[in-house]
Amino acid sequence: MAGRIEIARDGRLGIITLDRPEAINALDRAMIRAITETLETWRYDDTITMGLFVGNGPRGFCAGGDVRAAREMVLAGQLAASDAFFADEYAMNGLIAAFPKPLVSIAHGITMGGGIGISGHCRYRVAVQGSRFAMPESAIGFVCDVGVNAILAQAPVERALPFLLSGITVGPADALALGLADLVIAADRVEALRAGIAASAAAAHPEDNLRALLGAEEIAAGDAQFCPIADRLAGLPWDNVEEVVAAITAAAEADPDLRLLAQLLATRSPTSLMAIHASQLAARRLPTVGEVLEIDLRLAHLLSRLPDFAEGVRAVLVDKDQRPAWSPPGFDPGIDAQIRAAVAPSQSLRASP
Repeated sequence: MAGRIEIARDGRLGIITLDRPEAINALDRAMIRAITETLETWRYDDTITMGLFVGNGPRGFCAGGDVRAAREMVLAGQLAASDAFFADEYAMNGLIAAFPKPLVSIAHGITMGGGIGISGHCRYRVAVQGSRFAMPESAIGFVCDVGVNAILAQAPVERALPFLLSGITVGPADALALGLADLVIAADRVEALRAGIAASAAAAHPEDNLRALLGAEEIAAGDAQFCPIADRLAGLPWDNVEEVVAAITAAAEADPDLRLLAQLLATRSPTSLMAIHASQLAARRLPTVGEVLEIDLRLAHLLSRLPDFAEGVRAVLVDKDQRPAWSPPGFDPGIDAQIRAAVAPSQSLRASP
């Protein structure tokens, strides 16, 4: 798919390259479908033993899903098309998470939102030195989706929830501490690693060779910056999002290291904060990525139709004035009830094709 996705192979290694560098490889529906179709082909191709995800361009691996396009669909009343975009993306995330052959991601630069939905679900997740990770959905009136809650449910809640609620950007050391990546490599070793992965795919024992290769290429991640600060919040009550935000805000008055976190929370959509909080706690009770993705789909249907999504995308990505007018401006009990219904066990939602 010229200009969007490049599909190639190097011996027995299949390579998917995100090739939309002008948009930091943001995923549109055609890209998502191309990835899904490719993986479905590789699943049954005995000549492919391993898959690799990389992103073109110096700015990053993937900035996320194309929420500007989703917003335009919603504003045009094309709700079925918007629903189908999210359904396709989450189906792709689930396919990556459950893929029977080893999948490797090499995440450089910016890896956010839907980019984590690809890289984070691969069996082997490589972060390049200097890379940056975030789930910034609370800044655009949406919910942290793409199954990331299943990954972060394995992290301490005092790390997972502040990371998700604030949308803070972290480096590779924190990505390791949060469970979003497995190892860090030097920026000048990416091409050598790719060649080594191709050699591993052709070896008699591909995955054994791959693990040895990754161990040899791994470098020290350095000191985490976010997680040690978040760990100071371990004693907070986490069951109520309003109490969480209030407690972090109060703690920041005495602890300067917490002030950026409190400042970010103060600017975020209250509706998003409710949805992110509820979905992360729900994920901690669910055994599979697929069940988490079902919640993501229900919440995507709900939040994409509420005012904050269109307004948040406008403020951050369209007009870029960074001044969203959230509606409602606070925690609304009625919306909270809808969110709680969405995260409760129910039948699967299926979007129109």
